[in-house]
Order: sequence, then C-alpha cells, then structure tokens
Amino acid sequence: MNKDLAGPTAPVTGAADLAGRTALITGATAGIGRATALALAGRGARVIVHGRDRERAEATLRRIEEAGGSARFEPADLTRPAEVTALAERAGDVDILVNNAGVFHFAHTADTDQTTFDTHVEVNLRAPYLLVQALAPAMAKRGHGAIVNVSSGAATTPGHGTGVYGATKAALESLTRTWAAEYGPAGVRVNAVAAGPTRTEGTAAFGDAFEAAGRSVALGRLADAGEIAAAVAFLASPSASYVNGTTLSAVGGLPAHG
Repeated sequence: MNKDLAGPTAPVTGAADLAGRTALITGATAGIGRATALALAGRGARVIVHGRDRERAEATLRRIEEAGGSARFEPADLTRPAEVTALAERAGDVDILVNNAGVFHFAHTADTDQTTFDTHVEVNLRAPYLLVQALAPAMAKRGHGAIVNVSSGAATTPGHGTGVYGATKAALESLTRTWAAEYGPAGVRVNAVAAGPTRTEGTAAFGDAFEAAGRSVALGRLADAGEIAAAVAFLASPSASYVNGTTLSAVGGLPAHG
C-alpha cells in the first residue's frame, strides 16, 4: 500500500493541555495503546503503561522518555480479576483511564469454544468494568476525570466471525453511556472510540484479508494506530469538555452503494 495514504502518526510532542494529569492506558505496549501512550505523554500527561510484555513496555517507555515525557510500567493479566484490582491500586489517583486492551479471535459461532468466549468477556468487558469500578469513584470525589473506552466498528456492524468480539464491544459502548450518566454529574466524562480496521502488530497476522477490510471503507485504506490514538486523546483532553456518553466513530466512513 502507498505509505502516503497511511495517515499521520500520533505526535509525541504537542500542546501540554494534560500537564499534571496521570493516565492509565491498558494494552499500551503495542498498537493503538502504544500510540495513545505516546499521544497523551506528548500532551503532558504522566503515563502508566499497562501490558504483559516487559520488553515491549520498555520500548514504549524509552520512546516517551526520549521525547521528554514521564511514564512507568505496570504489568497485569486482565483475565484475572485480582490482578486487575491490584493494577488499579498500584495506579493510584488516575485522572484519565483508557480501556484499550482487547482480544479479537474471529470465528463463526459454531466454531467458538468456551475458552475463546470467556477470554473475550474477561478482557474486553470485565476488565474495563473492574477498572472503572475501582478508579471512577475517586475521580468523582476529586470532581474531574476522563474515561475513554476503545470499541470497534464491529459493535454495530455485523461481520463474518465477529460475533463474540462485536458483542463485547457493543456491551462496552452500552456501559460507556451508563457510566457517563452515573459519573457525569461529578465531572467525570466517559466516552468511547469505535475504531475501524487499523494497522497494528496484532492485525498484521490477518494479511491480505485485513488489507481488503481497509479498502472497504470510504477512505479506502486501513487506519494508522496514531489516527485512532488522536481520537482517544481528543476525548481525554479539555477540548472535549462537553462531550460525554458518546461513541466517536473512527471507522473511515461507509462507502456509497448502488
């Protein structure tokens, strides 16, 4: 694919409108999560990089620190509730929570085994729920905070083999609206970004089939992880101060038919 069409990468430096804020980003050692960590650090936030791979985390931390940002690594297995709770405790007072970590295993319903089903629910749905449960009340007590859930176009658009993945993302969007109503009166905004087909280390494994998914959107290409991160950073920033309870669609647009 022509690299000129790949879209911009999220900046590592920029306006410091998040200075003094602490951001916890799950799944921040690669892909959209890493791009989001770089974007928020570039806007002045102190970033907590969550992941499971320390080597990849160190690469993310190094990029942030080389750009003059501040970050630390906190590991956790999001399939284990006790580890999710412990992650929240170690994170401490968080001003921005980005529930980015997710799993996606595409299979038809008849071919989806119990382990695959459970893992999707555990990582894509239960982990964000537990983190919001643990961190949002303190945000509300302080009178401010921003939570951004990374969803997917699969939450609203059916696709072959996306059943359990899309279902967990649809549930996450429903929780986004509920949390926005629950914590909004205390100054905590909760939004989501529905990401379209995005070029990451994880999606590279799908090869040509995934490239075709990019060609199917109105923009005619896959998203760069930095483009999705820019949408997340907007919702986390003061620029979105009156945006609450919405899902920002970053899916590249629907093509015309007929």
